[in-house]
Amino acid sequence: MLSIVVSSLLTLFATASGLTVKTTNGPITGHIAPGKPNVVEYLGIPYAKPPIGELRFAAPQRFVGSDAYEAANYGYDCPLTPSKPVDYPGFTPQAQRIVDYFGSAKGTPQSEDCLTLNIWTSSKSTSGQTGNLLLQPVIVFFAGGRFTVGNTNNPFYNGKYFADAQDIVVVTVNYRLNIFGFPGASEVQNLGLRDQRVAVEWIRANIAQFGGDATKITLMGQSSGGASVDYWAYAYPKDPIVHAIIAHSGNAFSFPSNTRAVQEANWNTVVTAVNCSGPPPEIMKCMRKTDWQAIKAAAAAIRPAKSNSVLRGIPPFWPTPDNEIVFSEYEYVALTGNGTFAKIPIMFGSTENENGYYQIPTFASSGIIPTQEQITEFLLSTFTCPVSYQANARKQHGVAAYIFRYFGDWENTRLFPTSGAYHGVDLHMIFGASEDVSGISTSAEQRELTRLMQKAWYAFANDPQDGLSKYLGWPRYGEEEKSLVLLGVNNTTTARFANSKDYDGGCEAITMGALATAE
Repeated sequence: MLSIVVSSLLTLFATASGLTVKTTNGPITGHIAPGKPNVVEYLGIPYAKPPIGELRFAAPQRFVGSDAYEAANYGYDCPLTPSKPVDYPGFTPQAQRIVDYFGSAKGTPQSEDCLTLNIWTSSKSTSGQTGNLLLQPVIVFFAGGRFTVGNTNNPFYNGKYFADAQDIVVVTVNYRLNIFGFPGASEVQNLGLRDQRVAVEWIRANIAQFGGDATKITLMGQSSGGASVDYWAYAYPKDPIVHAIIAHSGNAFSFPSNTRAVQEANWNTVVTAVNCSGPPPEIMKCMRKTDWQAIKAAAAAIRPAKSNSVLRGIPPFWPTPDNEIVFSEYEYVALTGNGTFAKIPIMFGSTENENGYYQIPTFASSGIIPTQEQITEFLLSTFTCPVSYQANARKQHGVAAYIFRYFGDWENTRLFPTSGAYHGVDLHMIFGASEDVSGISTSAEQRELTRLMQKAWYAFANDPQDGLSKYLGWPRYGEEEKSLVLLGVNNTTTARFANSKDYDGGCEAITMGALATAE
């Protein structure tokens, strides 16, 4: 009896203090974010039913509930197989720690019951009484990781610093990966991308209770997460839900994929490995009953296919064209040319030395350190030219686009002497959590540039048409000769502007990554 009374009192206190909000899941109670008294965090909120049993290898189903939920802890990581430690030449003392976090290799617990999201919001906006509050713009982030790894229980993507620095609501989302998200079976495809859609639908329905403006949702992704948000614009041209997109280091034209035949062959390899061979209906029935860890292990045994770049393998399980959520490589060319995508503002960007990260898994798998010629082709085909191509397409169709290139090379995030502004390092400037990731304090200049970039990402999320131009003087792409925004050049703390032709001049002779292996 006493425990019931105490529980009731705690619930009443949480509600009175503004930490409990009403949602379609029922009441959800958050807590003050550690070290940030002005931020409330809500962790591990289910947005879809657990994809277990008959829902394994099935489209996500909306979560239905009414019970009170204590959003105190991150949800499980979706099943993934992280890379093993790498003895890369010249690794800094902090490098393996950074790479482990970026590659979901810190041993956080996994389960199929993983379709959860996390919300960080200013404490003044969490009462659930939104009548007189100015609702805040919302950034929803999808992590990268080749659609193979990626998790939200990770300091890389902790939203408390960004939410504290700007009047913004930050959301991070777990979605199914690898064979569980992209199985390659002919009857079920692109489940991880469908998870993302259901998550954003949940956010649209509930975010006002957390102080967020459902009419100002911006999707942001990095690497394969960047490809995800670009795919989104083509998948939902009439109902994008969101009002803007930010794609870091990846878009629909960045990465090569396997053919459908290869995807199906990889699926069948796993089916055989876990003893589920038979007629198709019986195969799926068996695969839904087999232990998920056995399926994960069998999928992990399939090596990535080679592409035309030593720095860019092709994961065995990847989004498959279904002409609904994902299209074929050359269909994307046609859709882009005729403007069949959501006409919402977009910001594209990349880092100056993306290869500074990619060299590490390449060395781990093959012992190869690429030549400068290989690096140059890789950067152009995977990042620089896809950014230029998409920015030009948006301009031609009257859609506001901004493009950036990040150069910062900070001591606490350096991986090896020449790693430079490598793949993913720019995320530290948005989430502001590099000290948590590396374990090393940031410099004053690094903190100043972080403030600038957080201000810029807020300005875009709040007003994607004109916010960057109005408040920071950043030009839209193509409106001025120098419309490429350079950030962190020589670790300076102000933006510079350049002509994009200074960087994408070689694109005429380059085949973009997504087109490199098309049949």
